Amino acid sequence: MKRRNFLKNTVATTAGVIILPSIVPSSVFGKNAPSNKINIGQIGCGRIARDHDTAETLKYDQARMIAVCDLDSNRMADSKKRIEGYYNKKTGSNTAVDVKMYEDYKDMLADKNIDAVVISTPDHWHSQPAIEAALAGKDIYLQKPTSLTITEGRMLSDIVHRQGTVLQMGTQQRSMPQFRVAAELVRNGRIGKIHTVKIGLPGDPSGPVFETGPIPSNLNFDMWLGSTSEMEYKEGLVHPQKGYSRPGWLRHENYGAGMITGWGQHHYDSAAWGMDTEHTGPISVEAIAQFPKAGDWNVHGDFMVKQEYENGITVYTSGGYTNGIKYIGDEGWIFVSRGSYTASSSDPVAKEKSSQALNASDPKILESEIGKNEIHLYKSKEQHGDWLNAIKTRKKPISPVEIGHRSCSICLVSHIAMKVPGVLNWDPATERFKDNDLANSMLSRPQRYPYGTGYVKR
Repeated sequence: MKRRNFLKNTVATTAGVIILPSIVPSSVFGKNAPSNKINIGQIGCGRIARDHDTAETLKYDQARMIAVCDLDSNRMADSKKRIEGYYNKKTGSNTAVDVKMYEDYKDMLADKNIDAVVISTPDHWHSQPAIEAALAGKDIYLQKPTSLTITEGRMLSDIVHRQGTVLQMGTQQRSMPQFRVAAELVRNGRIGKIHTVKIGLPGDPSGPVFETGPIPSNLNFDMWLGSTSEMEYKEGLVHPQKGYSRPGWLRHENYGAGMITGWGQHHYDSAAWGMDTEHTGPISVEAIAQFPKAGDWNVHGDFMVKQEYENGITVYTSGGYTNGIKYIGDEGWIFVSRGSYTASSSDPVAKEKSSQALNASDPKILESEIGKNEIHLYKSKEQHGDWLNAIKTRKKPISPVEIGHRSCSICLVSHIAMKVPGVLNWDPATERFKDNDLANSMLSRPQRYPYGTGYVKR
């Protein structure tokens, strides 16, 4: 029986006198009653969780973070300490919450007290825990990229829809007002008919050959590798054992595809909002890219991608453009970026290179008001708060799973185009390349048993 129902049922009336339990916090009867809070588990306690996901979620009274999970026991203990310290300071009590620790996220998902999870793991550990969380009946906040392959992204979206799960993608640019304003202006024809979009997105640098070392006793390295191939332990390809600076796994293709997925999903998601292509994708893609010729970091460096859409829009992406999105129409242009915002202290783009949040060929374009009968896009003040509200209302959040899968798919087909020469014809309906067996062979990748989405019982 829930606590609020128990209290209600124990109220007794004797000779007109109402008898209540002698010590009951006033919050029990209000909107912040424990039974009204969303109990949340944090899966992955690294840099992006510490600086962004956990930090943002804790701000909301309707959330109650009660569990953490990480394969690095030091990071997990640090997260537990930080969450408990936050609640202790907020409540003035040293026993406000006892945060449970789980090495295996599957044990966390089996905890009936947990309503939802935030997944902030390395990229190769995104789709599988999200799928298993949906199957366990948990709502999900998932860091981008949605997946590392088209196949597992489609699987995730289908299962989330089947289960009725609320999944919010961590594409927080949708909750930044300048991206919504830019998309609304474009969708309502303020720059005429849009024909070109230019996206500024840098590549990653090459690196050294890192020293092989003993596996730290605090790290379950085999499970950390997950579905990827076995590797010798190198700290420069995992995460720092001291501190939370930018981890090396971001720059190895075992665990991600580099900046094309790392930041690409943010920008492709935002661009699709303005292009009105959120539920489809390009019909052709071609790319050139430089890959390191030495060292352990092997994701792409400088690159150029060209994508063509059925509605006549051509999208170019390169580190040669200013970081952000430039919509170009036959009557002007609009540029939008994060401005001075950073999700973590080690974001790879200097603030001065993307400091202007919103600009246009004519300042009057930005002053234009969107009329009552024009297109008004979903307005969210903050990504994590929007997710929590969606959990309460059971309505779609601002960045639902299918839109996340579609924007991630653009990243993935672009990454494939970096490796397969020529123009690749993509069918967004069947999610396959036309007449290109080599490219289609890259829509999934081998998975090391027992890890991987292919081994999930569903």
